[in-house]
Amino acid sequence: MTPAKLADTMGVTRGAISKILDKLQEKAWISRMTSDGDNRVRFLALTPQGVQVLPELTEIANQNDEHFFGALSTDEQATLRNLLSRLADAHRISNIPVD
Repeated sequence: MTPAKLADTMGVTRGAISKILDKLQEKAWISRMTSDGDNRVRFLALTPQGVQVLPELTEIANQNDEHFFGALSTDEQATLRNLLSRLADAHRISNIPVD
């Protein structure tokens, strides 16, 4: 996956994803590889260290989800996710700066 595709998928700016990827690369959890035909195109991949730490990070994420959203039913969680997605989409369309 390219950094731009990841940013679009996550709904964040390319600048924000670049900072996140820099931190992940410093931890040696990801690598950035250039395309064979075009040095401007970069792809992301998990390193062996990234693959190793992934289950632990997944467990932490699951615990956070339970902590913050456990009080909501499955339907309420889906509604919240839908509403937040709509707000994020509206923000991307309008390009209103958020401070």
